[in-house]
Amino acid sequence: MKWQNVLKDYQLYLKIERGLSKNSIDNYALDVKKLINFLEINSINHSPIKISAETIQQFIYHIAKTVNARSQSRLISGLRSFFNYLVFEDYRKDNPLELIESPKIGRKLPDTLSEEEIDQIIKAIDLSKPEGERNRAILETLYGCGLRVSELINLKISDLFFDEGFVKVTGKGDKQRFVPIIDVTQKYINLYRNEIRIHLNIKPGHEDTLFLNRRGKQLTRAMIFTIIKQLAEKIGLKKNISPHTFRHSFATHLLQNDADLRSIQLMLGHESITTTEIYVHLDKSHLTKVVEKYHPRK
Repeated sequence: MKWQNVLKDYQLYLKIERGLSKNSIDNYALDVKKLINFLEINSINHSPIKISAETIQQFIYHIAKTVNARSQSRLISGLRSFFNYLVFEDYRKDNPLELIESPKIGRKLPDTLSEEEIDQIIKAIDLSKPEGERNRAILETLYGCGLRVSELINLKISDLFFDEGFVKVTGKGDKQRFVPIIDVTQKYINLYRNEIRIHLNIKPGHEDTLFLNRRGKQLTRAMIFTIIKQLAEKIGLKKNISPHTFRHSFATHLLQNDADLRSIQLMLGHESITTTEIYVHLDKSHLTKVVEKYHPRK
C-alpha cells in the first residue's frame, strides 16, 4: 500500500465524512507529508500499514529539533488522526501513536488590542486612496463581527442582511451562522460598496464577493495580514498582531462589558465553549466585578 494513495483516501474521508474545510484538510495532509518526506530522506521503506511506533518516535525526535512544543503537539495530533483512520478502515490493527505523548504546553493567550489601539489603527488608514475605504470596512468588519480571516475574505454580498441586522458567515467545515452587525459597521461597508467597489472592473466569478482587490478579484489571506501589519507599523504599535487579534479583541471587549460566554461562543462559531474560554482571557478585575454584581450575598 502506497503512502500517496492512502493519503488521497484520507483527504476524501476528511472532506466527506468529517466535513472539514479545505484549510483543515490541507493541514492534516501536511502532517502526513512531513512523515513521508522523513522516510524518503532516511531511506526507510515502511508502508502505512507496517510503520512502527519506534519509527514514528524517531520522526518526532527529528521534528522536535526544528519546531516549538505547540507545533510538535499539533503534528502528533494530526498523525494520530491519520492512523486512527487506518484503524477505522481496517488497514491496521493498532495506532503507532497510541503511547506517544504530546509535549505539555500552556494555554497561549493571543494578544488583544484596547479600544483606543483599534481606533488608532483605523484612523491611520489613508482614506485619500481608493483602497482606504475598503480597508476601513475590512477592519470594522473583523472587529465588529469577530470574523476569522477566511470568513472575511469569503463574505458575499448575498450574505449581508442589513435590514435584519445580521450577516451570514460560513465558518470551519462550511458551517453557517448568523452574526449581528452593528450600524457603524454597516455604514462603512455601504460606503465601500457605493463609492469604491461599484467602480471596479469585477472579474467573472467574483461578482458576489464583498471585498475585492484593485483588479476586481477576491482578496487573499496574506493581503489582509499585510494591511494590518503596515498599519501597526505606521502607528508604532509594538504588539505582534494579525487579523485574529481583532477577533480576539471583539470577544474580550464583549466579555468585559458583561456579555455572557455562551453568546460569545455562538457569535465566534466555536463548537465547544472550552475553545471560547481559551480565546477570551478573564482578568481578575473583571471576575471581581462579576462576583460583586451578581453574587446573591454581595
